[in-house]
Amino acid sequence: MAMKANYHTHTARCGHASGTDEQYVEAAIGQHFDVLGFSDHVPWPYASGFTHRHVRMGIEQLDEYVSSMRALKRRYAGKIELLIGFECEYFPQYMGWLAEMKEEKRLDYLIFGNHYEGTDEGGFYFGNAERAEHLRRYVDSAAKGAATGLFAYMAHPDLFMRRYPSFDENCRAAARDLCQICKQNNLPMEVNLHDRYRLGEANGEGYPNADFFEIAYDAGAEIILGLDAHEPQEIADPREYDRAMAETARFGGRRLERLSLRKA
Repeated sequence: MAMKANYHTHTARCGHASGTDEQYVEAAIGQHFDVLGFSDHVPWPYASGFTHRHVRMGIEQLDEYVSSMRALKRRYAGKIELLIGFECEYFPQYMGWLAEMKEEKRLDYLIFGNHYEGTDEGGFYFGNAERAEHLRRYVDSAAKGAATGLFAYMAHPDLFMRRYPSFDENCRAAARDLCQICKQNNLPMEVNLHDRYRLGEANGEGYPNADFFEIAYDAGAEIILGLDAHEPQEIADPREYDRAMAETARFGGRRLERLSLRKA
């Protein structure tokens, strides 16, 4: 039987998720996951004092988050492998802080969620991409983020399809460029299974996008499944994970079952 792992799990601290940390763990054990990684949105130390509480925890919650994760690791040792991480953007002025924080807190991994350009204090949200110019900016930001070497994989690389009206030639070019960027930087690309963007909330085609991953398959890219869970039920319900396993079986060994990570 293939290993069952999910590295994309949020907590209620981000302001748009629900459930306790332990409920996510119990749900994963109930579905026979071997590995569960928590990767809530990183709390950037904004120099301006900016807060984005419906998107990410405050910086003052960072230590409590890590402490909670470590306590769960101890409590559930032998039942499931629990990992501590964050989902992060490429915000140039904070990359040094991110690298230092990762080492100081002995995090297991970081994933690259390229949501905003430059910063979310006022930067463009790439999920609102509607023009070719937006796609070029998204790819440029992705290239710079990938080159930092900080990240274990790229979350929802097809985020730009959340609002983009159709998968046109500009999208195909962006997809090809993203595949090359990820291959060059040894970053698997996530097939994101969070349901919101396939249930009518987005105005475009949404993600995961079949055309995007057709290009990823042809390009020889590596992929990984990510539940992007925002409530324990998204882990407890096996249907999305099982369907994605079937749909991506043709990637064979290029669909990673687990990441090779430093143990904290």
